[in-house]
Amino acid sequence: MDKEEKKKQSAEKAYEIVKKGLNRDTVLGIGTGSTTNYFIEILNQEKLDLKGAVCSSNASEKYLKKSNIEILSLNDVHKIDFYVDGADEFNSRKELIKGGGGALTREKILAHSSETFICIVDDSKYSDLLGNFPVPIEVIDLARSAISREVMKMGGRPVYRNNFVTDNGHQIIDVHNLDLNVPYETELTINKIPGVVENGIFSSRKADIILLATDSGIEEIKD
Repeated sequence: MDKEEKKKQSAEKAYEIVKKGLNRDTVLGIGTGSTTNYFIEILNQEKLDLKGAVCSSNASEKYLKKSNIEILSLNDVHKIDFYVDGADEFNSRKELIKGGGGALTREKILAHSSETFICIVDDSKYSDLLGNFPVPIEVIDLARSAISREVMKMGGRPVYRNNFVTDNGHQIIDVHNLDLNVPYETELTINKIPGVVENGIFSSRKADIILLATDSGIEEIKD
């Protein structure tokens, strides 16, 4: 089974799970990325009766406009019932690295605001120890170099993401070689650096369910 087919199957499984809990008061959270786009495709084809959806990026919002689902702001809702998103890397504890598409801050906000966070991935994204994928950090422009110096003290190698601005109007540095033996601690340490908006380690709010697409089908990882 090729990678795209795996992404599609994990998205279909997510819809199966979400569909059981949908009603007129349901608010969906929609992530960003190629795997999430398969989930949005399903939503675009279905005629769903729910309160609406909150998107983590302008790109996802634009794509979801093909559906009959009302697009809401997080400020307009009490909570998100289901948040569906992909990941760039994950481990067996359901901790993630996200932000390859640059939407990490909004993704983390939506994940934190959700009752159930469903992460849809293919088996190429698995690592015993996180760190194969660099950790994206969204930064205030003024502080980019200062933050880079701080993460170098942590052993990281920061690389400025050229010609990229987030939907929030900020820059991103991608940090290689960070010590991620305890992702939770590294996540908190980075976020304490002045000028950091958010980083792509999802450990303090990790996934509730990971839907892992493999050659032999979908594996559901949860507590």
